[in-house]
Amino acid sequence: MEDYTFEKMWVNLRDGYQIYYTYVGNRYVLFKTAENCYTQKLLSDHKKNPQPKMLMLTLKRVKEMFPDMEDIEYKVTNDVNINT
Repeated sequence: MEDYTFEKMWVNLRDGYQIYYTYVGNRYVLFKTAENCYTQKLLSDHKKNPQPKMLMLTLKRVKEMFPDMEDIEYKVTNDVNINT
């Protein structure tokens, strides 16, 4: 994980990978939706700390979050299901 850089993550997103990660105690999946547009989908459910189920993020925001992302995994998929 130490050698996984933001640039590598950006290439993975650009190439169609879904990035799974933990951020501030919640588990998310992130994937590219359009040019400079990424979808962050909440996977965990903490009733005492509710978070939006889905957000649209810019690459700039993803880059700001990257240093605090933990347990990063990535998977490739041809079919992204964004229904909640």
